[in-house]
Amino acid sequence: MEVTVHKGNGPLQQVLNIGKHQLLSDAPASFGGEETGPEPHDLLAAALAACTALTVTMYARRKGMQLDDVRARIEHGQKDGAYVFQRHIEFVGQLDADERARLLDIANKCPVHKTLSGTIRIETTAD
Repeated sequence: MEVTVHKGNGPLQQVLNIGKHQLLSDAPASFGGEETGPEPHDLLAAALAACTALTVTMYARRKGMQLDDVRARIEHGQKDGAYVFQRHIEFVGQLDADERARLLDIANKCPVHKTLSGTIRIETTAD
């Protein structure tokens, strides 16, 4: 998968192309943007929330659990010298304590969680 980005219509707006999908990202007005899309850190938090919900939902379906919904909320920002993602998960459905514990364990194994908590290397070239 390749993600490309180019300047959008606003002073800081960026158009992101992800496969056949297109999203906007922007900066807040306080930084000169027009807030026409989420900030990049918000997109990163959204990726964690979406991956959490998708991973847990797929697991619960495969195991036949009575999971009706997964609601994930991410609070994020700088704290004590680190960038912190505080994830809150609500499992909606008829689940016992063991199933809820297993789903929490599965949430911690979602691919984006593993990527963000593992070693990340960014290799950059310029033309």
